[in-house]
Amino acid sequence: MRVQQLSVFLENKPGRLAAVTKVLGEAHINMRALCLADTSDFGVLRLIVTDPAAAVLVLKAAGFVTRLTDVIAVEVPDRPGGLSHIMEALGSADVSVEYLYAFTEKFRDNALVIFRVEDIDKAVDTLAASGVQVVPSAEVYAL
Repeated sequence: MRVQQLSVFLENKPGRLAAVTKVLGEAHINMRALCLADTSDFGVLRLIVTDPAAAVLVLKAAGFVTRLTDVIAVEVPDRPGGLSHIMEALGSADVSVEYLYAFTEKFRDNALVIFRVEDIDKAVDTLAASGVQVVPSAEVYAL
């Protein structure tokens, strides 16, 4: 149930994000979801890609600092309040969400949201008990 998220540490300079996307594109690695958080000096680009291991290899070869992190992909009903049921279930189980971001397209009839939580196993068990679908990594990478 774990999905590998690729993090790329970028200097906050013009062209750095373009360079990452070019390297991935030339390696035929597609981005499925992304989030960029930056400060005045650097940024962290978080990506879900079609082949995380290959992405690490090509980005490191191009001089980028990268890291793989386990996250979970969760189907969220695409309606008002759809996320609140999931957040309440995690909160009731005392599972903290460090951050989250969404895919740009629907998964089946739902939104697909990436969650970084402190305790992935507890989060997966909690969500399963609440009837929430956690999407296997193979399905996420194949989108």
